[in-house]
Amino acid sequence: MEELTGRVAFITGGASGIGLGIARACAEAGMRVALVDVRRDHLDEAGALFAGGVAHPIELDVTDRAAYAAAADEAERVLGPIALLVNNAGVGILGSLEDAGYDDWDWGLGVNLGGVVNGLQTVVPRMRGREEGHVVTTSSMAAVVPIPGAAIYITAKAAVMGLMESVRPELAKAGIGASILFPGPVKTNIRESGRLRPERFRRDTGYAEFEREMAERPDDDVWMDPLECGHRVLDGVRRDDLYILTHREFREGAQERCDAIVASFPDEAIDSERAERIGFLTSNPMYRELLGRTR
Repeated sequence: MEELTGRVAFITGGASGIGLGIARACAEAGMRVALVDVRRDHLDEAGALFAGGVAHPIELDVTDRAAYAAAADEAERVLGPIALLVNNAGVGILGSLEDAGYDDWDWGLGVNLGGVVNGLQTVVPRMRGREEGHVVTTSSMAAVVPIPGAAIYITAKAAVMGLMESVRPELAKAGIGASILFPGPVKTNIRESGRLRPERFRRDTGYAEFEREMAERPDDDVWMDPLECGHRVLDGVRRDDLYILTHREFREGAQERCDAIVASFPDEAIDSERAERIGFLTSNPMYRELLGRTR
């Protein structure tokens, strides 16, 4: 989707942080933007940054499937057909496995993974009917270089990485692009996620105190500006990149992980008969295609 002017972007978590950075980049590229967010205060603040009907704010909890369908209907009624879906809404749920309760798992996976599923199920069929469009889903560099103390968050972010890798070839047949955004540290409000936790997910949790502490922590000065991240996303959309990465600093860590996996394979001869029978499982031409484009 090289030409973006006049097209419509539907961005969840679009009223602050990375989502707002993507929305601003979209507006600069001549797109109309549905700013979709669970926080009304952020929607009000973000809406003031756009003029001339470029952006339309929609309040939405991405875990509510009926509301999601209504939000997509509203966006298309007001702005036009959705050409770019950005599954960006997420909560920064951090803490040890020892302290986690079922409410922590249900909330974290419900938003960070379930919200992506709802976006695909709601918006992609509309794109299929037009045989064009692009989907960007925000994962995290933590899915590539996992760190301790973030099991729930990384579970969801690793899941959406695998999800988007799996559906990319399928979507391509329908003329729809697919990208995964792996941001490193970007100036966002994700540390305030605990304030958004619904009451129904506050009973069985060991993260309450930590979430209160996180909400008071400022961003580091070296964290990336969201608009810079947004420009990198649109560059990736134009090129139809599968992987959109923002921070060079993670490259060696990612390489170490890949090397560790490869080094762990059994040191033995290949069973040629078995290899032939299961060849459809042992490699994916998608990766060879991507490597051919980047070398």
